[in-house]
Amino acid sequence: MALATKAEANTERIGRPGDPCVMVIFGASGDLTRRKLIPALYNLGKNQLLSREFAVVGVAHDAMSTEEFRGKLKQDLHQFADVPLDPDMETWFEERMYYLTGDFGDPNLYQQLKDLLQKIDTDHGTHQNYFYYLAVAPDFFGPVVEKLSAIGLMSEENHHWRRVIIEKPFGHDLESAKALNKQLLKVVDESQIYRIDHYLGKETVQNIMAFRFANGIFEPIWNRRYIDHVQISVAETVGVEKRGGYYDHAGALRDMVPNHIMQLVSLTAMEPPISFQADAVRDEQAKILHAIQPLTSEEVLSRTVRGQYGEGEFVGQHVPGYRSESAVPPDSRTETYVAMKLQIDNWRWAGVPFYIRTGKRMSARNTHIVIQFRQAPFVLFRETSVETLMPNQLVLHIQPEEGISLRFAAKRPGPVMRLGTVDMDFEYSDYFGKQISTGYERLLHDCMVGDATLFQRADMVEAGWSVISPMLDVWKALPPRSFPNYAAGTWGPKEADALLEHDGRHWRNFEE
Repeated sequence: MALATKAEANTERIGRPGDPCVMVIFGASGDLTRRKLIPALYNLGKNQLLSREFAVVGVAHDAMSTEEFRGKLKQDLHQFADVPLDPDMETWFEERMYYLTGDFGDPNLYQQLKDLLQKIDTDHGTHQNYFYYLAVAPDFFGPVVEKLSAIGLMSEENHHWRRVIIEKPFGHDLESAKALNKQLLKVVDESQIYRIDHYLGKETVQNIMAFRFANGIFEPIWNRRYIDHVQISVAETVGVEKRGGYYDHAGALRDMVPNHIMQLVSLTAMEPPISFQADAVRDEQAKILHAIQPLTSEEVLSRTVRGQYGEGEFVGQHVPGYRSESAVPPDSRTETYVAMKLQIDNWRWAGVPFYIRTGKRMSARNTHIVIQFRQAPFVLFRETSVETLMPNQLVLHIQPEEGISLRFAAKRPGPVMRLGTVDMDFEYSDYFGKQISTGYERLLHDCMVGDATLFQRADMVEAGWSVISPMLDVWKALPPRSFPNYAAGTWGPKEADALLEHDGRHWRNFEE
């Protein structure tokens, strides 16, 4: 039965509620839990998408009682929830929060967890369905799952289910990703593993499939005959903030490309699946990732660009360079920006380049996908004052505002044939209302109902790492000489502009 307080009694439910279950959060004292996970659970409850038979167990190193944990989460919810809070629902949540203190490597912790889960099953009727959210350092992914399995907490007898959600980074290169997959699959089934990517919780990302496959005017032209090229940009205005230690070992390439950006590439380029069943969708995504042509060492030098931001200006304020950030070495060679040109070797996309870029401390926070169509023939306008024809562009805006825009040419008013560019813009909030979301609601709910469509499969993870492996090898062998090579508050190094200009194209930038 779904949660429904008096305040929500007349709210229309927008889907079936999650199964009765317990969510166990390893690393529950961290920022992810307080800023994202707990507000996301509250939003699910508000929309009647949580079962009444639901509970949360927080597990972390920090010494804390269950009562202290409940008080902390109540404060966090008031701080980070973007909706007015209902007292009845707050009480309902508070009564279902539990906490365990312990070391993730200590077998006694898992016995305590097993005993607590049995008590929760009795008190809250959660049917022995458990899912574990690993908001922990990557070194703990394998050991935590192994210890859960060893004590029987991943076993799925008697019609109950057990699942584990694993945060990125899933490995730091192809070999480590394969090793982690092998370690996990020794003790659990692939169907129990939910490799999460919060980008897939954003409405526009989910809407790519609906936009492509539910509209007869777009799918027939979604191919090499009509599309000139595709751009995918993930631009951030922030620096590394307090993550300098982690980020300097990862860099922009590892941090963003094999996960977030490869998901965007595969959803944009995939063939229509035979259904929206999880593996049908993921089969088509995996085909795209495997079809991306691997770069040779020479192509890495000519088709990829790496950058590191120096000091600069942003919104009228001076900001430091990457090498001056906390926990970053003063001679760091880690990239904070990456751009590349990829080719997909299949019938639909042969000859259509996919240009990709992502970076820190850029001019605007903006994630978007640009589909640029081939230019119309100029012959009709050869005797008019029209000198150039702007190609049509379809843009899928993912953040900060979610929506879709279409750019096309139209005649300007007047007796002379003059063309102007028109942008038709659609924003989700204008048509469907503002939906309060942390980006995790859909993903948590999908795990509760067993829908793995928006989660990466083992072969997809490995294929994503395979794409960037040649870059990692070349960049390791040839350290950068020009870092820092772009100022904070700009759109990246000039070499990234040259990457497209060499092909007669240019990036589409969107200012906030």
